[in-house]
Amino acid sequence: MIDPLVSVVIPTYNRAAVITRTIENIFAQTYSNVELIVVDDGSTDDTQAKLSGFADRIRIITQSNSGPAVARNRGAAAARGEIIAFQDSDDLWRPTKLTRQVALLSKYNIATCCLCNILMGVSSGKEWTSFDDSLIHPIHSEGLWLNVSEVLATRFVLFNQTVAIRRKVFEKVGGFREDLRYLEDYDLPLRLSLEGPWAFIQEPLIIYGESSPESFSQQALRDTIVLRECAVRIFESLLTMVDGKVGHASFRRLLTHRLRLLRMLRTAAKLKEANSWGARVTGQALIGLDHYLRAAFRRSPWFPWPITTPYDDIGALHL
Repeated sequence: MIDPLVSVVIPTYNRAAVITRTIENIFAQTYSNVELIVVDDGSTDDTQAKLSGFADRIRIITQSNSGPAVARNRGAAAARGEIIAFQDSDDLWRPTKLTRQVALLSKYNIATCCLCNILMGVSSGKEWTSFDDSLIHPIHSEGLWLNVSEVLATRFVLFNQTVAIRRKVFEKVGGFREDLRYLEDYDLPLRLSLEGPWAFIQEPLIIYGESSPESFSQQALRDTIVLRECAVRIFESLLTMVDGKVGHASFRRLLTHRLRLLRMLRTAAKLKEANSWGARVTGQALIGLDHYLRAAFRRSPWFPWPITTPYDDIGALHL
């Protein structure tokens, strides 16, 4: 049996200082049937010079600065592999990441993608994982995750650098939304979760690179109003997608609950930017209320925890 081709897409923007290390890290994978596509999103540093040093070992796509969603879609459109994996230009994969993900996707033919864990806080010496952040603690070390949509409706999980996706499913859902300034990496997994179970690996196979103050993720945290607006738009679109469809009642309820809180947070963000002292205090109070409501929900019987199985028998699972 021929190992499936994996297309690894790396979008990069002004990361000349780390892009060589990232590419070499991909070449160090134990899985060998890989094509590497680097999309230079209009870098103004010497990224191109660094990339040219790899000659024909990588495929380079250059575009004007258009953002990470456009860059990833551009790379995916050029991909030849039946599996697509995305990597950020400042994170590192452990050598067996792709080998283990491809093996699980081959084993679990109903899985639309395979998600693995991330080791975080390495530079600070206080290590934790992305699954810890997202309150995802499967009872199995690896297997099938059955209620992905319900869990993602209630919290964010780091996705882009952790996932290996079947290309046909990525294309079916339309890839990353390019009309979102932020949170395109939350929107895609939510839509992908409606296509079927995911394979997962609880062991951290990625080492997270600490974001610089100039990074896109840090910029998003400072741009609070636009960030909240993107979240509201994502959940409104999802509710429209599942409206009237059979089998999504629990997901709809969770979406509706989360959308109510997101709209409140959007209002809070706007109030905190107001000139009025009273408006700013009200905005801060709404943020406090959100913290309280989310904490109460986490302790309620309605909070969804991951449901996993080590088996690949969709009939036996009664999905």
